[in-house]
Amino acid sequence: MFGSKKNSTPLVKSLERFDTLIGRQTEIHGTLRLMQSVRIDGKVIGNIEAPKEQAITVVVGPEGEIQGDVCASRVIVAGKVSGNIDAYERVELLGSALVHGDVKYASMAVEHGARLLGLMLQVDASQAKLQPDHAQNAIRKAQATGPS
Repeated sequence: MFGSKKNSTPLVKSLERFDTLIGRQTEIHGTLRLMQSVRIDGKVIGNIEAPKEQAITVVVGPEGEIQGDVCASRVIVAGKVSGNIDAYERVELLGSALVHGDVKYASMAVEHGARLLGLMLQVDASQAKLQPDHAQNAIRKAQATGPS
């Protein structure tokens, strides 16, 4: 019962289709501006940006690594992200995930074993689509107002 291990499966089954795949042997430097969902099994050094009005998913596979910020509707991490994540809809951190950065999300799921070294900031999904400010701006605002 307690000792059994489950297979690593997504927390939410997705019907997402990935026309773009960044393979394990690939390393990309620069900003990626997405018009469709992407799965990253290689390394991306730079920011990943998707339009807020499109339901685009960024999946970081178990061998995948991103060194930069990720902004998309849905972000699923099984590998490493060194940067902030801004998910307008949902973030999923699988058991093998390692995130060094702040996570801004409307909905979140975290598997046992996932590691996050940063802050988590939940925002209303409708606000997330309208306001492009980052987690740091919200933190500064909260610090400026101080305790009541």
